[in-house]
Amino acid sequence: MRKEPRQARSRATVDSIVQAGARVLSERGWAGFNTNEVAEVAGVSIGSLYQYFPDKQALIEAIRQRHLNEVLAVIRAVRVGEKSARQLVEDLVGGMIAAHSVHPELHRVLLEETSPYANSVSDQSVFETEYLARYAAVVAAYPGSRSPMVAQVLSAAVEGVIHSAARRGTLQSPELKEELLHLVCAYLAPKEV
Repeated sequence: MRKEPRQARSRATVDSIVQAGARVLSERGWAGFNTNEVAEVAGVSIGSLYQYFPDKQALIEAIRQRHLNEVLAVIRAVRVGEKSARQLVEDLVGGMIAAHSVHPELHRVLLEETSPYANSVSDQSVFETEYLARYAAVVAAYPGSRSPMVAQVLSAAVEGVIHSAARRGTLQSPELKEELLHLVCAYLAPKEV
């Protein structure tokens, strides 16, 4: 960001620009994203937009960071405390479905379309670390020694199912949630040798 907003009015302007940018990016994808439309949707001049964001990439990074923070807030709401392994799985699956329900079109564009702008490696790394930690906590609740790879495989499996369901419009299906619970519990069940 070029200039940090100090007053409430300036913060509101930046907020409306980022919200408008998220909306335009969701609707148009990377190819159709342009700052003139963002400024128009935000109800600000293009000069005001560039006062806070020196270029399109800075605006996209602000959109991405806000989205990652919103998704992490949903994931953080899933508490790991003293719960049965099954309850942890239910909370994790419910949390992941909820996290992917936060602006699903924006989520799809940010994560699945090819971006002409590189992801912020440090932000993505913090996100991935916390994201995998939620899976690792569930894995740890199941008996038997587990490799760290189990959490990675589990997260990839759940992500794949959830992304597919989001594309098909079935993300909120109770049957999807039940099948995901079954998938995770079966994967984590003690293995027969």
